[in-house]
Amino acid sequence: MRFNRFFVAVFSLGIFAATGFAQEKYEIDPSHSNVTFTVRHMVVAKVSGGFKEFSGAILYDEKDITKSSVNVTIKTASINTQNERRDNHLRSEDFFNAAKDSVITFVSKKVEKRGEGFVAVGDLTMRGVTKPVELPFTILGKIEDARGKRIGIEAALTVDRFDYGVKWDRTIESGGLVVSKEVNINLTVEAISRKPQ
Repeated sequence: MRFNRFFVAVFSLGIFAATGFAQEKYEIDPSHSNVTFTVRHMVVAKVSGGFKEFSGAILYDEKDITKSSVNVTIKTASINTQNERRDNHLRSEDFFNAAKDSVITFVSKKVEKRGEGFVAVGDLTMRGVTKPVELPFTILGKIEDARGKRIGIEAALTVDRFDYGVKWDRTIESGGLVVSKEVNINLTVEAISRKPQ
C-alpha cells in the first residue's frame, strides 16, 4: 500500500514537473510591440490610436499551445491618437477615466485550437468592468539569438465600449454616433525569453 502511494506521488510530481518545464515565460518587449485601436468617427471615417505603455507575460508551451497562457496590462493614461486635445478627452471621465481606472487588463483562462489558428479565452477589464472575451491570435514565428528566444504574435478583437462603461456619445444630425460603440483592437507582439546572464 505504501509503495503504491509512493509510486503515485512520484508519478504525479513527474507529470507536474514535465508540464512546468514545457512552459517557458516570455516577457512582452514594448519597443517591438504595438497595442492599437480603430473607431468609426462621424460614421464616414476611421480614427486610429494606440497606447505607449503596456506590459505582459506569456507562458508558452511550444509542444501544446493550448497549455499556454497570457496576461497583459495597458496604462490608460498613455493613450496616443496624435492629437493632444483628443487624448486629454479620452483620459477624462467621459472615456477611460485614467485618473481612477489607470489600467486595462486581459488575463487568459484557457487557449483553444480553432481551425488553423488559436483563441485565448479570458477576462478583459476596463473602467473596473470585467467581461469575458475571445482573442483570436496567430503565432508569426519563433527564433533564438544571443539574448534568448523570441516569438511574434498577432491578435485582434472587437469590443463594444458601452459594455465597459465608456458611454460618452453624441449623435450627428443625419443619425449615428460621433464615435462608434464598436472598437477594433489590434496587437502585434514580440516577446522574449531571456537567457540567464
